[in-house]
Amino acid sequence: MERDVKLCRSILILLVAAASSLSLARAEYPQRQVTLVVPQAPGGASDTLARIFAEKLSTRWGQPVVIENRAGAGGNIGLDFVAKASADGHTLLMSYEGTQAINVSVYRNLNYDPAVDFVPVATIATVPFLCVVNNGVKAGTFEEFVALARASSSMTFGSAGNGSVNHLLGEMVNLVAGTRLTHVPYKGAGAAMTDLLGERIDAVFTSYPSIAQQIEAGKVRALASTSADRPKQLPTLPTISESGYPDFDVNPWFGLFAPRGTPAEIVQKINADVAAILADPVVVDLIAKQGAAPLVSTPAEFRQQLERDIRKWAAVVERAHARVD
Repeated sequence: MERDVKLCRSILILLVAAASSLSLARAEYPQRQVTLVVPQAPGGASDTLARIFAEKLSTRWGQPVVIENRAGAGGNIGLDFVAKASADGHTLLMSYEGTQAINVSVYRNLNYDPAVDFVPVATIATVPFLCVVNNGVKAGTFEEFVALARASSSMTFGSAGNGSVNHLLGEMVNLVAGTRLTHVPYKGAGAAMTDLLGERIDAVFTSYPSIAQQIEAGKVRALASTSADRPKQLPTLPTISESGYPDFDVNPWFGLFAPRGTPAEIVQKINADVAAILADPVVVDLIAKQGAAPLVSTPAEFRQQLERDIRKWAAVVERAHARVD
């Protein structure tokens, strides 16, 4: 009996020591380089925001935070990679509403579940998307653009691919405005921009950072923002909601995710560190220069947002018949 009691005490001591060691390891996170996977090509909003935060987190943590672009298949290649990574916080994902909330409804045979195989860690920002036309389109306002697109069945809009936010925004305009825009999918947003500049397509619905230089240079024209409020960097640009469609509001979020099973202590630490970075006026200014607005939330709030948006976009995908085999 006494021997059993001693054995139990020994086991208890070992368990407490192991738990303390694990807690200490988590408190010292990160212990080595952190890889931040961006499931899009360099140059877009996800990549730009990822590079801002990689630098700031690296300084804060005293460990390198390295960007790894794993583009392709509408973001699915990068998400699949992170879903299979070790759940220790040293591989993170920079995702956004399009990839994380839409793909599950668009693609029939995903190797992961975006609502199950990832832990929402921290939101970073919302980035407005814009309706942009080439300089050959005879429309100076969104209302004039709608009138042209109602009168003609030959007007086109390009996107980064079937089921992307760029695609579904165009389909939403068709639904709410009664337009007849024809979708032209590309293998990435860059190819769509090239054809917009070459006037081979009429319009795109794209994030402000990806088109800002062309707008400023006068190579294309922005007609409206898809967000309910005007972007701070474009205070004179009307919104689609102001242009006669008051319920139109698409302002995609961007944020960090970790593989399923990542310890809660690590998730909370990253969330707190991101929130502290977002309180820095220098970072707020850097984000604002991308036409974005900081977005702070807890992991629980972020999960609720993701679940709401998965349901919202599922309905849009269904109406637009945008599924991909």
